[in-house]
Amino acid sequence: MTITVVGHGYVGLVTACVFADFGNKVWVIGHTPEKIEKLKNGDPLIYEPGLQELLQKNNKAGRLLFTTEYKDAVPESEIVFITVGTPPKENGEADLSTVFSVAETIAKNLKTGITVISCKSTVPVGTNRKVAEAVAKHKPKGAEFEIASCPEFLREGTALLDTFHPDRIIIGTDTQRAQNALLEIHKPIDGVRVLVGIESAEIIKYASNSILATKISFANLISFLCEKTGADVEEVLEGVGLDDRIGRKFLYAGVGYGGSCFPKDVRALTSTGKKIGIDISLLEDVESINQKARENLLNKITTHATEKTITIWGLAFKPDTDDIRFAPSVYIINELLNAGYIVRVHDREAMENIKMKFGDKISYFEDQYEALEGSNSLVILTEWNEFKQADLNKVRSLLKQPLVIDGRNIYEPDEMRKKGFKYVSTGRNSVNL
Repeated sequence: MTITVVGHGYVGLVTACVFADFGNKVWVIGHTPEKIEKLKNGDPLIYEPGLQELLQKNNKAGRLLFTTEYKDAVPESEIVFITVGTPPKENGEADLSTVFSVAETIAKNLKTGITVISCKSTVPVGTNRKVAEAVAKHKPKGAEFEIASCPEFLREGTALLDTFHPDRIIIGTDTQRAQNALLEIHKPIDGVRVLVGIESAEIIKYASNSILATKISFANLISFLCEKTGADVEEVLEGVGLDDRIGRKFLYAGVGYGGSCFPKDVRALTSTGKKIGIDISLLEDVESINQKARENLLNKITTHATEKTITIWGLAFKPDTDDIRFAPSVYIINELLNAGYIVRVHDREAMENIKMKFGDKISYFEDQYEALEGSNSLVILTEWNEFKQADLNKVRSLLKQPLVIDGRNIYEPDEMRKKGFKYVSTGRNSVNL
């Protein structure tokens, strides 16, 4: 089958590479010539484990084709996937301008015959109906199309695994032809097929991300309670998570969620609820608790790190990605700079992205231990494996003061006490010297 994917971010490029790997001819449309050239040369532009290898493999096989021209790709494609971004506006609504702009351009390049246009972008309920209206308005005479919503559920850091082996594949459409085409293209992929209407598919995506964000904020709410009462949040959440109705996944306290999905999707669903007159205060509280988790960690830093040269390990919003969108690190660094701190940072993948935000206001180190030299304290914001397995004796020897403030609870308090650290974590009693 010939497929077009509009957009080459996390969703678009992963989707394109996976479908190409199954033997399909896949066009990828972008709007920046320089980025298209890099993709042609095997540079995925983003860090995602295994993606560069899959990109280069399918480039070499001739199954992946990159272009800025819709006329190259759309006319010969049976399915066109829209995978462009829907960032939040100031009021929390999803910005759909790129989705509609892309839909109009797709429409103008449709061939005579029937094309399935499937939206993988995360969009509020009702959007795909408006996409259909836009396509109908701009398409050539004789060209026919069918609309579907096929949301993605990939996680940054495990995007390929999630695309090859998803829990479920959601196909939302009103037409049998579109449903059959999407079932056919997904045949090699695992996962339960869930066949629903368009509106249901749109809401499934937002509901999924919002409930995961809710679990994280609930864990942080419990951590606040534990800090006031002397309980240990890790013990509490382990006991709670062993109930198989609840589970431990995403039930972890820390410095809060970030990334490209949870923050904007919680806000967008909140905005939708308000528009249609639904009491959406639960999700407003989820977002509020997430911000309080960041403020809580910042307060620990400014309370305990009285000497103002500080090292941060971890800048990406989670391990195995270079993504800093809505990352806690951005908020923490901003506030520390405002408070007069000297900030030194290390992250395996995300430093270049942080550098674009902060420039020479902070110092960057390729080596995690070198970043500690001359610092009075260490703050951990991302749970990379190399931080979990760090040589704590070396950390102790390099820091001017033995203070570790852990926003991800990656160390055990008893071990930190034995190593001679003052250790401040989340939802647990501090270890004092």
